Amino acid sequence: MGKKKVVVAYSGGLDTSYTVMYLAMEKDYEVYAVSANTGGFSGEQLKNNEENAYKLGATKYVTLDVTQEYYEKSLKYMIFGNVLRNNCYPISVSSERIFQAIAIARYAKEIGADAIAHGSTGAGNDQIRFDMTFLVMAPGIEIITLTRDKALTRKEEVDYLNAHGFNADFAKLKYSYNVGIWGTSICGGELLDSEKGLPEEAYLKHVTRHEEAELKIKFEKGEIVAVNDEPFTDKIKAIQKIEEMGAAYAIGRDCNVGDTIIGIKGRVGFEAAAPKLIIEAHRLLEKYTLSKWQQYWKDQVGNWYGMFLHESQYLEPVMPDIEAMLTSSQRNVNGTAILKLRPFGFETVGVDSPDDLLKSKLGEYGEMQHGWTAEEAKGFIKVTSTPLRVYYGIHPDEKR
Repeated sequence: MGKKKVVVAYSGGLDTSYTVMYLAMEKDYEVYAVSANTGGFSGEQLKNNEENAYKLGATKYVTLDVTQEYYEKSLKYMIFGNVLRNNCYPISVSSERIFQAIAIARYAKEIGADAIAHGSTGAGNDQIRFDMTFLVMAPGIEIITLTRDKALTRKEEVDYLNAHGFNADFAKLKYSYNVGIWGTSICGGELLDSEKGLPEEAYLKHVTRHEEAELKIKFEKGEIVAVNDEPFTDKIKAIQKIEEMGAAYAIGRDCNVGDTIIGIKGRVGFEAAAPKLIIEAHRLLEKYTLSKWQQYWKDQVGNWYGMFLHESQYLEPVMPDIEAMLTSSQRNVNGTAILKLRPFGFETVGVDSPDDLLKSKLGEYGEMQHGWTAEEAKGFIKVTSTPLRVYYGIHPDEKR
C-alpha cells in the first residue's frame, strides 16, 4: 500500500504552511499543495508558494487558475444583480472562496485523493465555505482541519515550522488582508473596536492622482465591452483596468458590519475600486434602460443571490434559476455609463444608450406631455385616487 494522498488548499500563509508540513512529516501523507487562483495571487506570490510548498515537504505543488470560471459562473451575475451586501460590501474575497473550493475538490477527485485539508479556524465563515463545498463536490473524501481541530495558536504553528527548519517570516501583523479580483478585505486592528475606523496606513492603495478624470464604461447585455473607448474581450482585464484607474483615487474604501454564517456579528474593512465603479455604472445604465418592475424584481433576486453567495449556498439549486432571470433582464442593458472620478469618491454623470427609455416621444418629465391630453391626465389621477377616496369616505376620522 502506498501513502495516502491529501490535497491541501494552500494559500502560502501560516495555517496552510503548518498543515502541509505536519501532514507530510507527522502523518506521512503524500501532500499535494494546491493554490486555486481566482485573481488574487500575483505571479511572484505563486512562484513563492511553489518554492515554499516543496520546502515544507509537499510531494507536488499545483496552481489552478479559475479566474475566468469565477467570472463566468458568478462574478458577471453579481454585476447583473448590482450585488452589494448590506448595500455596502461587494462580497469580495468571500465569493471567491467557493470557486477555490470547487476547483480543489475537482482536483482531489482527479488524483484520487484520500483527504482534503484547509487552514480555516473555527471562528469564521471560510470553514463553512470550504467544508460545505467539499462535502457536496467530493463526497467520501476526508476533510482535515488541523488549525480548527487542534485549536492551534499562531505561536504554536510558528514554533513547529521553525523547529523543523522552515524559517519564513510569519510575523503577527496588525491587519490581515485577503486580496482578490473583486476587492481586498481588511481585518483586525481598529475594526475590533466598534467606535473606531481604519486609519490611512491600514489601506494598501492610496491617492496618487488628484485631478478629476472621466471614466466611461460600455456595456453590451450587461457585460463590459469597453473602458474609455478601449475595447475588451477579456472581462478580467477590463475589471483590472477599472481597478487601476479607481485605485489611483483610493475609491471604494468602506467598512461593513454584518451577520456571519455562524451567527455572530462581523466587521470587515475593504477597498474595492473596480466593484464599486462597475456596479454603480451598471446600475446607472439600468435606470435608463429597464422598466420600473424589472428594476424592482432585479433588486429582490440580486439581494438573494448575494446573500446565498455569502452564506455558502452557491450550490443551492435555486441559484441557476436566479442567474437565468438576471441574464434575461440584461437584454437591453446596452450603452455607456459616464462617471467622474476624484480622490476618495466619484459621481455618476449620465449615459449614452440606444435603449434609453428617457428618450420617449410621449413626453419629457416636468416639461410637456405628448401622449395624453390634460383631460386624460385628470381622469387618470381621479381613477387612481379611487381606493383612497373610498376608504376615507367611510373612515374620515383617520385622515392625517
